Amino acid sequence: MDETEFWELVDATREAAAGDPEEQADLLVERLVQLDPDAVLDFARHFEARYNRAYTWDVWGAAWILLDGAGDDAFDFFRCWLIGQGREVYEGAVHDPDALAELLDDFDEEFDGDGEELGYAADEAYEQLTGAVAPDLGLPPAPAEPSGTPVDFEDARALAERFPRLWERFRG
Repeated sequence: MDETEFWELVDATREAAAGDPEEQADLLVERLVQLDPDAVLDFARHFEARYNRAYTWDVWGAAWILLDGAGDDAFDFFRCWLIGQGREVYEGAVHDPDALAELLDDFDEEFDGDGEELGYAADEAYEQLTGAVAPDLGLPPAPAEPSGTPVDFEDARALAERFPRLWERFRG
């Protein structure tokens, strides 16, 4: 599975789920079990690589603003949700997290921002196909700390300065 096929699966399941991340995860599992186990592992590698790439202080700051606070787990689930939003939103957010102010049509912190189940879709599909736990993906280990310059999430002024568009739209 190449990158284009990865994003096509993400987009198709998001659209079919009308943006509901839990429904999207269920649909993703349904689509993945139609593939062979190697393709499922390819999907998992694409997902994990993007998940790790989004492990930055700036993406975490954007999540903090959108979710009105985001601890470790919430940020993990946010990164899964971000991947689930598709290539344009994901790439835009990783490049410039403040751009989420324009990239997102709307954002309801009760409904959006938590894609925990998306993070398990490939593992679940692999297990259904093979009866075994997915093997190590052979990717470099996840970084211990987010990349980039740390931001004090408790300092509203610092967040507003670092993410002016997001702050204005979602907290202003």
